[in-house]
Amino acid sequence: MKLEITITAELRDSRGKNEARRLRVGGKIPAVVYGARQEPVAVAVSPKELNRILRSKSGHNTIFNIDIQDRENSPVMIVDWQKDPVRDNLLHADLKRIDLTQRIAVKVPVHTIGEPKGVKQEDGLLELVTREIEIECLPEEIPEEFVIDVVELMLGQSRRASDVVMTGSMQLLSAPDTVIAHVIAMRVVEEVKPEEVAADAATPAAAAEPEVIKKGKKEEEGEAEVKKKK
Repeated sequence: MKLEITITAELRDSRGKNEARRLRVGGKIPAVVYGARQEPVAVAVSPKELNRILRSKSGHNTIFNIDIQDRENSPVMIVDWQKDPVRDNLLHADLKRIDLTQRIAVKVPVHTIGEPKGVKQEDGLLELVTREIEIECLPEEIPEEFVIDVVELMLGQSRRASDVVMTGSMQLLSAPDTVIAHVIAMRVVEEVKPEEVAADAATPAAAAEPEVIKKGKKEEEGEAEVKKKK
């Protein structure tokens, strides 16, 4: 999905950890713009603006404009990014130039709506198996999400990738038989009765009892021999 968003970027002349640290102190992060048969360009961008895009409904599928001062103004997508594992701050991003006339492959989230009849009438359980599918389409036709109705699903029935409606230039790349969601039987856990637990707990003691008896008998025999010697 293409949005009328433009993010400004500054050219970077130097690289390395020290340069990246200096950029972050100044409220920027290092990034690379590449693709469309052009040379890659090292730039510095605002992490807040990129985060706003990543957290939007269309997320990393958002196409926006990158305005590199005195260099170019191109539509791009965020194809890769790194975050601090502790603070969750953006550390680096890869931005790919997009040719709006060429089809591209993207992964789109899939959501379900409705409560299946197999859940209400047959005590089944709706299980979500696949949460996104891959499609190919023109950049400006990338959907934010797909929504699939599961109301008619009975026990043992499913909705697959082939059930997702494709419009415009969209073509399904995921395997058509990929299960999106299905209704399965509830798992029944057999309840163990308290008296059965007590019986199991008593079994080892009962099994050990003959050994105790034998040990006592040997001790008695030993005492008898001692008395005879006396």
